[in-house]
Amino acid sequence: MSFMGIVWMIIIGFVVGLLARYFYPGAINLGFWMTTALGIGGSIVGGIIGGLFGGSSDGRFQPAGWIMSIVGALILLWAYLNFFAGK
Repeated sequence: MSFMGIVWMIIIGFVVGLLARYFYPGAINLGFWMTTALGIGGSIVGGIIGGLFGGSSDGRFQPAGWIMSIVGALILLWAYLNFFAGK
């Protein structure tokens, strides 16, 4: 992966994480890196969910679109807040 690929992954992960925090009810206090990790992880989870419903015919992992990335990030945010953050 190139340097610019990593930079774009961080930028897009941050945007997806921000959108997930926006759509999740209540105040969510996460820093820049946790928000970015939430977005990147959400993209991975969204890609897995998307693969379960309409997997590619060649069996390769397909990156999730924006909507599935946000859905995946919401799932991770819910799990984080309910199981790891002590809520």
